[in-house]
Amino acid sequence: MVQDQLRAFVHRYPIVRFATRQIRVHLPRRFGGLDPSRVPPWNRRFCLDLPRPADDRRRVGPDTLTLQLPGDLTVPRRLAASGLSRHEPGSLASFMAILDHTRPGAVLDIGAGVGVYSMLAAARSRCPVFAFEPTPELASAARSVSASADLGFSVVDLALSNHNGTGHLRRALHNDMCNRLVRTARLGFAHITVRTATLSRWNETAATYPTVVKIDTAGTEPDVVAGGLEVLRRYRPWVMTKVRPDRGVEERLMALLDPLEYRWFPISGAPPYEARTEISGRASPAWERMWMLAPEEPSSGFWDSVTVWREALKKCRSGPA
Repeated sequence: MVQDQLRAFVHRYPIVRFATRQIRVHLPRRFGGLDPSRVPPWNRRFCLDLPRPADDRRRVGPDTLTLQLPGDLTVPRRLAASGLSRHEPGSLASFMAILDHTRPGAVLDIGAGVGVYSMLAAARSRCPVFAFEPTPELASAARSVSASADLGFSVVDLALSNHNGTGHLRRALHNDMCNRLVRTARLGFAHITVRTATLSRWNETAATYPTVVKIDTAGTEPDVVAGGLEVLRRYRPWVMTKVRPDRGVEERLMALLDPLEYRWFPISGAPPYEARTEISGRASPAWERMWMLAPEEPSSGFWDSVTVWREALKKCRSGPA
C-alpha cells in the first residue's frame, strides 16, 4: 500500500517524476536503475503532418503543425514516433467524414486528452470545437495544441458525466489515456477532485448546436450518454464512442441508445462498415474500439469520404521540428 501511494505521488507531479527518473538513470539495475535511452525527455518538439484529401479545394487550415508537448505523455510519444498514420486511423477517418457530411454545428470532443480529434476538427472545418479534459496536464497540453497555428479550439476543464458537482478522477499509473472518474470514498495521491457536469447542463449554459460528439472516457461513456440524452434527442448529432469490453459498458449503452433509434457501426475493417444490432467492445480492433452511432443511414458518398480520409492519413508522418 505504501509503495503504491509513493508511486502515485511521484506520478502525480511531473517535475517530481522527471527528477526521480534523472536520479534512477545513475543507479544500477538491481537498485531500480533505468536505461537512459528509454527515459522520456522533459518536452517533445516535433512537426506533425495533417491529412488533406487530394481533391480538397477548400484549403482550410495548415498542412503541418509544430508541437511542443510534455515528453512523458502517451499520445505525444506516439505522434512523435509515427505521426497520425498509426493513431486510430479508422476512427480519425470516420470522424473527418462525419465533419464533411453533417450539417453545420459544434464539435464536442469529450475525453479529449491532448486534443487530437479537436485539432483535426479545428484544422479542417470552420465548426466551433470544444475539447473536454479534466486531467490538468492533459488540458494544458491541449491548450498548447490549440495555440499551434491559431487553431483556436476551446479547452473545457470539465469531466462530463451523469451528475453535476465534483467527482474523483483516478490517474492511471502507466497510461494517461486511461484516467477515469471513479466512485470511491478512499482518496490517495492517485486521485484528484475535478468538476463534473452533465452534457445537457453544460450545453444549456453554452448554448451550442452539437452535430458531432466524440466520447472517450476510459469506461464511463454510458455516464456521459446518460447525462446527454436530452442533447441526443433534441439535436441528433453523430456520435463516436469508445467501447471497452468486460465493464458492462455495452449493455448500458444499448439500454440508453435503443430508444433513440441510432444506427450502430463498429469501426472495423474497410468501409462501408456493417451496422450491428448489438454493441460489443470486441467487435472493433483493440487499438481503436470505436463505434460510430449514426442518426441516419450513411450515404454511399459518406463511405467514399471515409476511404479518402484513410488514404490521406496514411501519408501523415512526423519529424523533428
